Amino acid sequence: MKTFKGRPVVPGSVTAPALVTRQGFNTLASFQKALMFGDKTAKCSDQNNPDLFGKPMAGKALCLPQTIGSTTGGMVLYSACAMERQPAALLFSGPIDSLAAAGAILAGVWSEHPMPTIDSLGEEFLQAVQEGDTITVKEDGTVTIA
Repeated sequence: MKTFKGRPVVPGSVTAPALVTRQGFNTLASFQKALMFGDKTAKCSDQNNPDLFGKPMAGKALCLPQTIGSTTGGMVLYSACAMERQPAALLFSGPIDSLAAAGAILAGVWSEHPMPTIDSLGEEFLQAVQEGDTITVKEDGTVTIA
């Protein structure tokens, strides 16, 4: 078991299986099919992300270095939460970008389905976590990999 401490952007507690990408996460490309065509499991539709393509993201602890891509990223994250298709948590190894932060924070305020979001967990976090690991997130930004 390994424990990491990050900064809670949207505090919350959750336990979920890990889904891991070690490259930038294109929010719009990844959630496009889930939001447009009703895929409730939110299978990743970003064909340029081989770590995630075709894998369900809903209910998973999404572990990533950063988000990339469209300026719609924040609204896409908020929409995923509003439609109950969001990851259980977003866990960033580095600092979160302003667009992803805006989407996660808006979901925490306006949605009935917030998404705990922790950033600055460190590169060691992203090296240690493997797909399917059990991730526990605590309100104070503590993340445990089991």
